[in-house]
Amino acid sequence: MPHAPASEEAAAHRSRLAAKAPDEPLAAKAPDEPAAHPPGRRLRSFASAEIDMALDALGWRGNRIHAGVHLARKGLRRVRATLALGGGALGPGAVLVDRELRRLNRDLSALRDAHALVETLDRLLRLSLEAEVRTLLRRARRRAAQARARVAHQARADDPELGARRSLLRVLRAALRALPWDGLKPEDWRGAVTASLARVARGAERARRSGVDEDWHDWRRRARRLSQQQRALKAAKLGRDAPKFDKHTIERLGAAQDLNLLLDHCGRRSVFGKADRGALRRYAEGELARSRGEIVNGEGRGSD
Repeated sequence: MPHAPASEEAAAHRSRLAAKAPDEPLAAKAPDEPAAHPPGRRLRSFASAEIDMALDALGWRGNRIHAGVHLARKGLRRVRATLALGGGALGPGAVLVDRELRRLNRDLSALRDAHALVETLDRLLRLSLEAEVRTLLRRARRRAAQARARVAHQARADDPELGARRSLLRVLRAALRALPWDGLKPEDWRGAVTASLARVARGAERARRSGVDEDWHDWRRRARRLSQQQRALKAAKLGRDAPKFDKHTIERLGAAQDLNLLLDHCGRRSVFGKADRGALRRYAEGELARSRGEIVNGEGRGSD
């Protein structure tokens, strides 16, 4: 998935507010709870607000369905990261809520992947490229946009206005709020952060050593979870416990994953023309190798 700067994400959020579905009142923004309130309750407030945002985004109409699904899935991942901060202290109900959120996110992945492929090609076209490569990517982009439209049409036919998904999400929101958030203690989320940092370090070492695509994807997932937990802790006014990490590397891992997505669409059942698949594969493989090399060598590394 391409990663927009904070200003663009803020603009998208304002656009969401202006374009809410008429049959779904925009969920009220969760109030900022004073620091005197229990930390667990403040984490619950953050997670509830993310579900509200996802509910609203899944109600976007027309071609905006793709941007809405993207925002919704991002919100659901943040909710799952927040649940993970509570660990076992949130009880068995948290496991059930997390499992259903994961299932819902995967259920929306076909819509998101179709849109992500178009976004990836748009991002690549913004680079300085040879005329021949630009022509290839433009042709691929037209095919990807057509496939995206077909996926959206099928999704609307199967679940008009994504109503069934939104109904499930309302149930999960109620279940999430019923969890024993007030019982969370500092050692719960601090332990979760320590575990996340260790998982990211192990994932990075494994990916660098093996070079296997799934290991790189796993590193990216772990790093993204860490970033989401930092966001949740800061929103709950627990910034001193928020993890420190290199955001630039996370962004680079995301860009590399986009190239993997392009490669995944260069197989026998590709949406691209047969004559273009080989050329697209060679281009994506070269870009992926370059991107991963820069990550491993720490080129252009930023700081948190």
